[in-house]
Amino acid sequence: MNTFSIRLVLADDHPAVLFGMQNAIGDINSFKLVGTARNSTEIVDLLNRHPCDVLVTDYAMPSGEYGDGISMIAFLTRRFPDLRVVVMTMMDNPAILNALVAERVHCILSKSDDPSHLVPAVHAAFAGGTYYSPTIRKILEAARSSRNEPSGRHSLTRREAEVIRLFVSGLLVSEIAERLHRSKQTVSTQKISAMRKLGVERDVDLFKYALETGLVASNSMGSEAA
Repeated sequence: MNTFSIRLVLADDHPAVLFGMQNAIGDINSFKLVGTARNSTEIVDLLNRHPCDVLVTDYAMPSGEYGDGISMIAFLTRRFPDLRVVVMTMMDNPAILNALVAERVHCILSKSDDPSHLVPAVHAAFAGGTYYSPTIRKILEAARSSRNEPSGRHSLTRREAEVIRLFVSGLLVSEIAERLHRSKQTVSTQKISAMRKLGVERDVDLFKYALETGLVASNSMGSEAA
């Protein structure tokens, strides 16, 4: 008689987190741990060598050949179209979480929530369902509610989006103003308004948001990103 099992790969760049993940699934007979990885290079190597149903991965894992964050998720879902993904993260930026959802990641867990959410999230991912841990659900629901308001804070105007696109490509506010034939004050106000809607407070976070959501490629950024 064949025993049903869900083949898993666990990925995180912190050994203690990997250990905790393994403990969380240790007593589940329907789970078969294929292997663990600490960056995107190791993830792809494992997936190339071993069939896998569900990948449970951290969001930010630097140093891998295939990047991390949104770019890594997008690459993995293209290369392994049958793979289901569960993301565990400390990220609380609604724009980034919505970018994950746009990449068809419908099972997202906050590391600040109880580890017991991992098991139902894996089952949901395997079944093609949706599972958000309480912290993630609260963030996404708040963002959805804001978007439904007339002045939804996550909805950029066309002019705000253009200012952000030019800023993260490396132009100064004064250069953007000259290019768009607007005053520096107008451009600065539109930039501040856009950052507020995106839930970021610092320029460095704005550049990170741009990279994570594919608004601009890392190699196209100018010295402003430094």
